[in-house]
Amino acid sequence: MKIAGFLRTTLLDWDGKVACTVYLAGCNFRCPYCHNRDLVLHPEAVQGLDQEAVLGYIGEHSDFLDGAVISGGEPTLDPGLLDLIKRIRGKGLSIKLDTNGSRPEVLDDLIGAGLVDMVAMDIKAPLNADRYSSVAGVPADVEALRRSIRIIMESGVDYEFRTTVAPILVKERDIEEICREIRGAKCYCLHQFRPDVTLDDKLEVLDPYPESKVLGMAEAARPYVRRVKVRGI
Repeated sequence: MKIAGFLRTTLLDWDGKVACTVYLAGCNFRCPYCHNRDLVLHPEAVQGLDQEAVLGYIGEHSDFLDGAVISGGEPTLDPGLLDLIKRIRGKGLSIKLDTNGSRPEVLDDLIGAGLVDMVAMDIKAPLNADRYSSVAGVPADVEALRRSIRIIMESGVDYEFRTTVAPILVKERDIEEICREIRGAKCYCLHQFRPDVTLDDKLEVLDPYPESKVLGMAEAARPYVRRVKVRGI
């Protein structure tokens, strides 16, 4: 396991909780707007943090921290994920898992074992193989993504689905198409695109959608899901 980054305290990564965030290196997607470029493209070059030091900090501050967010990269690729979660939970913290949903079997195992308390799954685009692959940057197995959606919605754990609204890649009409796939979902979040650091540096010259357009996308989503959030505007 390579812990590529550690945010000691955040109020932003898990709504309503004081959390820390652990970033694992490596990803099977190549989303052009990804802001964790080095974790995705050059995981072998990222200097890993000492796992025992990270766990030591979590243990020392478990009276202050509500939970730990495990993000990436794509954490479900890491064979050490299960052990890491068990060790963090052993220190009394809840676990939120950020995932692209590409490995439903891992999600099913973790949720079935009662090891995660919250799942945030990115839905990059409408679940059409060509469209999704164009945003994910690699051929995408959309049926695996659908399985992950079903597992999450039927799990009983807290969850949210989220889409980064990057101009050119995600259109207004895409939001309704995505929401039809997750009809009845507990929570759907729109994330504003951030052009400051992107995996594909050509996107760094793009202006984000104006606030009014993002809010319009949120309104288009509301008939399909129980709650809509907008972040980053």
